[in-house]
Amino acid sequence: MRKKIEVVHAGSLSTRDTVISIIIIALLFFIFGFTTWINAILIPYFKISCELNNALSLLVAFAFYIAYFVMSIPAAHLLEKVGFKKGIMIGFWIMALGALIFVPAALTRTYWIFLLGLFSIGTGLSILQPAGNTYITMIGSKERAAQRMSIMGVCNKSAGIIAPLLLAAAILRPTDTELFKQLPLMDEVTRNAALDELVRRVIVPYSVMAVILFGLGLMIRYSILPEIDTNTENPAVAGANSSKTSIVQFPHLILGGVAIFLHVGSQVVGINTIIGYAQSLGLPLLEAKVFPSYILGITMFGFLSGIVLIPKFINHLRVLRICTTSAAVLTLLFFVAHGQVNFLDHTTDLSIWVLVILGLSNSLMYSTIWPLALNGLGRFTKMGGSILVMGLSGSAIVPLIYGYFADLYNPRAAYWVLLPCYIYLIYYAWYGYRIKRWSLKETVLA
Repeated sequence: MRKKIEVVHAGSLSTRDTVISIIIIALLFFIFGFTTWINAILIPYFKISCELNNALSLLVAFAFYIAYFVMSIPAAHLLEKVGFKKGIMIGFWIMALGALIFVPAALTRTYWIFLLGLFSIGTGLSILQPAGNTYITMIGSKERAAQRMSIMGVCNKSAGIIAPLLLAAAILRPTDTELFKQLPLMDEVTRNAALDELVRRVIVPYSVMAVILFGLGLMIRYSILPEIDTNTENPAVAGANSSKTSIVQFPHLILGGVAIFLHVGSQVVGINTIIGYAQSLGLPLLEAKVFPSYILGITMFGFLSGIVLIPKFINHLRVLRICTTSAAVLTLLFFVAHGQVNFLDHTTDLSIWVLVILGLSNSLMYSTIWPLALNGLGRFTKMGGSILVMGLSGSAIVPLIYGYFADLYNPRAAYWVLLPCYIYLIYYAWYGYRIKRWSLKETVLA
């Protein structure tokens, strides 16, 4: 007879169980990062192999992240019904299916089938993300939630540094620079044959990914990771929420979802477009491919700083205010930065390095918005986590807006889309997180 899974309150876990649980969730965040940031290579890769413009190539990000918007509420109901562990297993298996869809897509060089595979991977993540983020937020003290999220961010961005480089090594060759130059000069039959060979290089890495994701689902399902009780409220929270019947009655959460939407959208614009921007300045793909990893590297430095500084030296709210304000300043600096600089063996326009540094400002926004937005939700916590995960669809919408303006004007001018994003984030960091009722006259401190 199968043993019933015990549901426990996060505060009742022993130190040992808490540490083991954090390690397991850290593995989840590594997978989040690997499957997410690998898109930075897929965008320019599909742009060439499937002969796309800027906007169409950014459908890679759209198909992947729109799944968060479409599937997050169903994912919340799934997690309510089957619990975190079974839900995580199902999420991994849906991701594995998405990776396998890349095989027929590559064999037929059909872009929309690739997009279907990416949507499936995003659907799996829409189950894993609320489970992982809510779990790590609740598993310890509220004051250290941003610190724990920073640790998860290190795992996420470590995978993000590795993933584009690994996929680039698997699908790109030293001779491809010459191939890309020759493609426009080839006749149709020769060009199609070359593009077919190019796009089929994804079959092996994504088949391997599918096997690994399937195995990880089984491993998590039968691990010692406990089920966390998110329905029991402490008396103070229960009293405050006694009249609440819907998640939309928590303005600080809904506004936090918008903040997540704009934060991840602006972050993905920087990471997923920097290769194309560098190419527009004359850098070849094989040299430009490293810049997403540079952004993720400096972002990981930000996470490491958060682990050390929060909450001992600075609280998460002040960190959010510093990050949002500096991001707006750097965006303005991007447009006035000119001139060639030589750094890390790259001679590039200074504006590229401003985009890289912007990764530092983006680094701790996500981990500081989550605890502010989930504060005081009580029995609404699981649904609240899914609302925040819906915000990850910003990574689908904002890059498309960038792509539209990049085609309409140029890649540099299109970065103006970042400024309104950071202005709203400044608003949330200073005021939005305090709103507890849908009335500007009734605000209380979180």
